[in-house]
Amino acid sequence: MADLSLSRAIRWDTVVGALLIVVLLLSFTTVDGFGNALNLSFLIGNTLPIAMIALPMTLLVVAGEIDLSVASTAGLSGAVMGALWNQGLTIEAIIPICLLLGVVCGLINGLLVTRLGLPSLAVTIGTLAAYRGIAQIVLGSDAVTDFPTQYLDFAAGRIGDSFVPQAFIPFLVLLVIAVVALHLTPFGRALYATGASEEAARFAGIRVKRQKLILFTVTGLMASLTGIFWALHYASARFDNATGLELSVVAAVLLGGIDFDGGKGTLGGAIAGVFLLGTLQNVMSLQDVSAQSQIVVTGVLLVLSVLGPRVARQISVARAGRRAASAPVPKAPTPVS
Repeated sequence: MADLSLSRAIRWDTVVGALLIVVLLLSFTTVDGFGNALNLSFLIGNTLPIAMIALPMTLLVVAGEIDLSVASTAGLSGAVMGALWNQGLTIEAIIPICLLLGVVCGLINGLLVTRLGLPSLAVTIGTLAAYRGIAQIVLGSDAVTDFPTQYLDFAAGRIGDSFVPQAFIPFLVLLVIAVVALHLTPFGRALYATGASEEAARFAGIRVKRQKLILFTVTGLMASLTGIFWALHYASARFDNATGLELSVVAAVLLGGIDFDGGKGTLGGAIAGVFLLGTLQNVMSLQDVSAQSQIVVTGVLLVLSVLGPRVARQISVARAGRRAASAPVPKAPTPVS
């Protein structure tokens, strides 16, 4: 029982959660201005785009795939939103169109991966460039900023005098849906099985291609929703919105213990990784660390997020081997004469 408790304690997602708590405590006590309501609201609001895409990305990586086009899909969604607003459409009409666009982008990725058998890494690197190029064609170098005040207030406003952004509440609803889907349903168990061994999952009767197509489509939808939120939160729709966001999403998800090879990890760990990365970026901004240095830190965390879980597993395997080696060998029964 003690060995089981220790094994759980050193799980990578548990380590990341504990590290997040430590970083928050140190930031509250040592970083000037970190604990005021306005800064905490900025921290959560700036982290929400990463967190929103991290939800479907976690499920996708658990299933053994990845989507690097999410930031470009978000940028394309924001560009189309700005272009349609300039054409005189209402926000209420624009948002469904942008969400449908995200579904189409995700569906294209999914069909290329599941029907043509192409690797998702290569496919989504290609669509990363394609979707961003289309966004530039749609809106050019213009920036659209005159969106309705009530939408801007919702995307950037807080609940009363608290530090909690209004947009954080819908995110919590999405988080609960994702947790239930991954950890409490047969669909989620099928994702883990697929990530662990796609061939074995097929033999077990799991419709692997269909579930992956669903995941890519949902990821495109969430990326589009993130693009809408981004444009309203920062009151600016541009073709280059969310540039580089995919690096932060992947770094945060892998930092949270989601195995890049698939089949391992929890949403709790992924969200802890998201807010650990967001907290570090916020602290660096308060300390006037340059944006270029922050990118370097993100890259280093990405490497550590891949290396850390593997080292933790090797330690766990080594401990199990030592326990097996030290276990007493049962004596052979004495033959009856």
